[in-house]
Amino acid sequence: MSPSSSAPAESLPLGEWYRSAARDLPWRRADFRRDFGAWGTLVSEFMLQQTPVNRVIPHLDAWLARWPTPRALAAASPADVVQQWANLGYPRRALWLHRAAKEITERHAGVVPRDVEALLQLSGIGDYTARAVAVFAYGDRHPVVDTNTRRVIARAVLGQAQPGPPSRHDLERMDALLPDSDHESAVFNAAAMELGATVCVARAPRCEICPLLETCAWVAAGRPETEDTRRRQATFEGSDRQARGAVLRTLRNAAPDSVPLVGVLPDWPDPLQRDRAIDSLIGDGLAEADGELLSLPR
Repeated sequence: MSPSSSAPAESLPLGEWYRSAARDLPWRRADFRRDFGAWGTLVSEFMLQQTPVNRVIPHLDAWLARWPTPRALAAASPADVVQQWANLGYPRRALWLHRAAKEITERHAGVVPRDVEALLQLSGIGDYTARAVAVFAYGDRHPVVDTNTRRVIARAVLGQAQPGPPSRHDLERMDALLPDSDHESAVFNAAAMELGATVCVARAPRCEICPLLETCAWVAAGRPETEDTRRRQATFEGSDRQARGAVLRTLRNAAPDSVPLVGVLPDWPDPLQRDRAIDSLIGDGLAEADGELLSLPR
């Protein structure tokens, strides 16, 4: 197989491997799908964006116990939503999920839509999340591409150590690999992500146990190093993100009460950064100022 060629799904035997090797995760269980359906899938996908699985699982259980349906979440206050999100990070996702729940309730009678285009019209939902819900909750045939999938394709099909920047070609490449069967295509989507998360990892890939070892274009080429052109995430320590998180933690600890602005992180080493964090949280709707007081959104 040349590095630039595409490969039919049958040459990437992932289905059998996935059925025996996949991790036991809540959203893959039959009882989870029975109890929470597409809503549970949607919530899990929101939480999993840029957040490790082991951090998501306890938050997901607590979230769905409190708000098991879109209607239940739609009736909650923004303050409750941000409070429940706790330390998951990227808290704007909590507000987007809240807005999406309201939109599902108002536009779709409380039922998460199946159609990808309808899903894309909901707050906070992009290509990946829309297709993930359509595939993993409803069983439809669509390519689902995340960072792990892109890395598997880069190595197994394109012969590259790392994927390039995300592009529309990612969906095209994955679509060309999918089996024709709706069920098997869903399995293949999940398997590609699982392989990238557990075996074909970014650093120190475990090629010796990979089900694609015999057909991998990267291995066949001698595992050449190729430039990693992906955008790097800024260091968290000392960042504005860290300051925002510290301000939100202060507000969550004080909730439902407000905090005097002068009492918000008075010892923060960079007062300008602290004030910038407060202003950005207010601008994002994650905090609310009332005179000299600051609180979670009401």
